[in-house]
Amino acid sequence: MKLLRNAEVMTALGVQAILTFICCVFFQVYAGIGLHIFAVCAAFIVIYLVSTRRRYLKIAALAGDIDKILHGGDVLPIDNCTEGELGILQSEIYKMTVRLREQQQNLKKDKTYLADSIADISHQIRTPLTTINLIVTRLMRGDITDEKRLELTRELYGLLSRIDSLITILLKISKLDAGTVVFESERHELSSLIDTSSSPLLVPIELRCQELKITASGYFDGDFSWTCEALSNIIKNCMEHTPTGGTISVDACENPLYSEIIVTDTGNGISKKDLPHIFERFYKGENSGEGSFGIGLALARMIVTGQGGTLKAENLPHSGAKFTMRIYKGTV
Repeated sequence: MKLLRNAEVMTALGVQAILTFICCVFFQVYAGIGLHIFAVCAAFIVIYLVSTRRRYLKIAALAGDIDKILHGGDVLPIDNCTEGELGILQSEIYKMTVRLREQQQNLKKDKTYLADSIADISHQIRTPLTTINLIVTRLMRGDITDEKRLELTRELYGLLSRIDSLITILLKISKLDAGTVVFESERHELSSLIDTSSSPLLVPIELRCQELKITASGYFDGDFSWTCEALSNIIKNCMEHTPTGGTISVDACENPLYSEIIVTDTGNGISKKDLPHIFERFYKGENSGEGSFGIGLALARMIVTGQGGTLKAENLPHSGAKFTMRIYKGTV
């Protein structure tokens, strides 16, 4: 019998047997009822063995369920839990198992996401590197003209700038993912924020014969430099999807609850297929240009949500895209 192999049970039985023997001898000598005492003690021992066996069978079943879980089985059935200390133990093990299973699933998702991100980054970098290798090979030829050499050098510089821009954005995203960025909360003018954000894009906008309209009043509470990064990426996206001669509008205002910045353009808008994925990393829509990495808007949303704000993309009723950024003044 497996129960009798348990040292705890054998110790308890030994103590009960000694006490039973002492009681039987004592009451047999002085009262003559030793046989009755023996029967009562034997009944208690049997009851103890039966109850102990039932408890150990439940523990063995619980151990079997845990073993199944360790080998990829299902979670513990909660409906088998009963009252008492054993039921509490089973319930706690069940909750621990559910938590460990959730962590395991999250780790699998993180590993899959990391693998996909590395593949996407490798693809984004490999494309310009391949072109760079071809350009360098052509530059090494002796029969190339000075004019052609200058043209290839400019193209090479542009490709290197693309790689530098990609790495810079990826480093910023990795900092946000790691939680090492501490956003400051200071009060700044919305007009100053928009001017600083749009300043690097004024020349490209002018070269495209586009018009940038800015209407701003009020203040916002947040991190100035990071919010500039987010807004600049949004304006840049609108610029790239606005045709020659189009208009990009930035309207900002403040109310008691939040500061709002709305960026609109006169392009073709966002397709219904791309709209749900517009803020996903490395997602490039149907109308994305060759120089697009698909991470600018993802970075913008991470910055805005990291400050407790919201960023929404939608289409205008007639034509064009609309981005709405809100920086709240309190927890929402």
